Amino acid sequence: MNQPNQRGGGGGFRQAQQASPLAIRTKKTQFDTNTYTRLAMAEVWKKDWMYALIPFALGLLPAIFVHSWWWLALAVVLTVLFVLFRSAQVTGVTQMEQSKPLFERMSFEMDQKQLLMRVGPEKEGKAMQLTWDMIGRARRDADAYLLYLKPGTPPEGLAPWRKWLARAFDVPVFLHLPLRIFNSPNDLKLFESLLRRKNLLPADTAAATV
Repeated sequence: MNQPNQRGGGGGFRQAQQASPLAIRTKKTQFDTNTYTRLAMAEVWKKDWMYALIPFALGLLPAIFVHSWWWLALAVVLTVLFVLFRSAQVTGVTQMEQSKPLFERMSFEMDQKQLLMRVGPEKEGKAMQLTWDMIGRARRDADAYLLYLKPGTPPEGLAPWRKWLARAFDVPVFLHLPLRIFNSPNDLKLFESLLRRKNLLPADTAAATV
């Protein structure tokens, strides 16, 4: 699994720079770990449910040669273990030291060049920077925007099967920007227009429910 500080093309969070005077600024918010887990879990299992069939099939395979209800029990156990392992990958993101900045109380500042995650008062200058090339895609739900960090680049010399595992079983890491933190409807329109110009949202994006 790619760690949050290995994302965005491997660059991690960069040194914060001053935002443009015309930047879109939001109110403070805090991404609840339970909300992250719910959203990430739903996305992971929407994509990976088919992989749960692999341990089930492997557990039943011996039944071709020796018929027994024990093979069905084995298949169920293997499937449950896979589900628990994959789910633990998702919940583990909220426990990692590298992930803690994502769940602090912060405000956002966005302009054409960067997105600043400002943790403390603005005058203290404590902020983390993401440039737009570190964001892989965006999604608008009924009540929030989700900005997904790009997966990191696998190390050189990694075996092909390990690269496949890293891609197939990656865990999504994203920023959560509730619509209520924007100071005006105009800021919302400007932000959505910015995401479209960065090709992170399609031109005909419509709000969707989770």
